[in-house]
Amino acid sequence: MKFIDTGITNLILLEPRVFGDSRGHFFESYNEREFAENGVRIKFVQDNQSLSAYGVIRGLHFQREPHAQTKLVRVLSGEILDVAVDLRKNSPTYGRHYSVELSAQNKLQLLIPKGVAHGYSVLSETAEVMYKCDAFYHKESESGIIYNDSTLNIDWKIPMNKTIVSEKDLQQPSFSAFKAEILD
Repeated sequence: MKFIDTGITNLILLEPRVFGDSRGHFFESYNEREFAENGVRIKFVQDNQSLSAYGVIRGLHFQREPHAQTKLVRVLSGEILDVAVDLRKNSPTYGRHYSVELSAQNKLQLLIPKGVAHGYSVLSETAEVMYKCDAFYHKESESGIIYNDSTLNIDWKIPMNKTIVSEKDLQQPSFSAFKAEILD
């Protein structure tokens, strides 16, 4: 597996080695030993999976300490634009975002560390997304940033008139409000 630096501290793009022949293909999506050899030591405890239609934007989500989560995201079918925003106030990349297209075809995965918000938009007719977490879901710790924050200026690659966003995600605070909260 190839571990690719994204320019955001500990946010890693992973490219698996795919072995294909006339029958199809095979690849390892996760190998604890290989991760450890690359300095990533994580014990995953929960797998999540979602199916969404074109235009759906989910995020930007994260869990607050002490229940923060590291996530390993991949696409089982379809294509998404996966987005990560660094919310770690002492990080040199604080406030920066990174986006990458993940698909069933390219088999890329994104390792999102604790303290980094996560979201994605669905670029194909449908997309099925699976992600591993190193901490259990904890409702009282869930939080987020509004997906269309003008400071972050994320291009979700979906026309605004085609976006589908949950009521919950529409109620998330701006990055500025979040920033003010952590500075208090």
